[in-house]
Amino acid sequence: MSEPEHPSLRRGWTTGTCATAATRAAYTALVTGEFPDPVDVLLPNGSRPAFTLAMSELGEGFARASVIKDAGDDPDVTHGARIVSTVRLGPVGSGIQFRAGEGVGTVTRAGLVVPPGEPAINPVPRDMMRIAIEEAAFETSGPLDVIIEIAIPGGEELALGTLNGRLGIVGGLSILGTTGVVIPFSCAAWISSIHRGIDVARATGITHVAGATGHTSEKAIQGFHALPDVALIDMGDFAGGMLKYLKKHPVPTVTVGGGFAKMTKLGQGLLDLHSRSGEVDLVWLAERVRETGADPAFVETVLKANSALEVMENCRARGLDIGQRVADEAWVTAAKALNGSGSLLDVVIVDRQGQVIARTDPRKVG
Repeated sequence: MSEPEHPSLRRGWTTGTCATAATRAAYTALVTGEFPDPVDVLLPNGSRPAFTLAMSELGEGFARASVIKDAGDDPDVTHGARIVSTVRLGPVGSGIQFRAGEGVGTVTRAGLVVPPGEPAINPVPRDMMRIAIEEAAFETSGPLDVIIEIAIPGGEELALGTLNGRLGIVGGLSILGTTGVVIPFSCAAWISSIHRGIDVARATGITHVAGATGHTSEKAIQGFHALPDVALIDMGDFAGGMLKYLKKHPVPTVTVGGGFAKMTKLGQGLLDLHSRSGEVDLVWLAERVRETGADPAFVETVLKANSALEVMENCRARGLDIGQRVADEAWVTAAKALNGSGSLLDVVIVDRQGQVIARTDPRKVG
């Protein structure tokens, strides 16, 4: 799946990059008494951007610095947040240790790339901070036994707008990033969060997961199947991203659900349900309407409809169960993507009021 081009959108920096910049500045000040400002850091791609410090403080046995997170034009909840690093000397031989400060979460469930009990600082940011410490230690002849505490003031409240709670990350945000750079509206970032949600569900022993296209359908499916929060996968438009991962990392039962228009696209054979990948095919939908027993004159009106919703409502008024026909076709598409998993699969269609209007029986895929 290729990402859409957004040539006019400005890229930004991950929380991991900002934490690394603040850490390098704090370590240097702890050893030399002076904060480098601006401070440059090495990114995984080999580039060395420089960052201005928002705050610096040198105290008894510690140094603290912060960098303001700039996510560019991405709608990131951490845009504008203050990423703070406090560096202290650790016991001789202890190496580089990480701590969660205010607003940074702690992992409590298995299945993530960081084990339970550890601060939610992902591996790449940890490696970036280790390299920054090693570089600064070489330049200043400083020690390599340090404790790095990362904080994001207000992070616990900001985390309410993320999936951290569902993933079992409590107390705040995660320090993330694989490249150091934020790409606006990144499809890869969303798909990665889908994969992590599946990993946590599997590690928790969940036997039934559900991916939905939006909040209304998610809540309806959760109630319909009586699923816990950890079983819910924030699929969005990326049905393929979820199903292909579940094919390789299966669970016994999988539900795919969403509104009528999105499930119509899935029925057509699309696995990316965003408008950039294709619109509802009214010719295809008209053929499904015909299969419900509609008269030819009504089938013709489908070809001129303004939306899939209009088609659904008109069918409802005539007692035609177009929802079930679409659900059946959506199951076929989803089953192809999930083939080889051995999972039971069902499809649920939800209307805008949050009512289940159609579903398939759970059936085993190949």
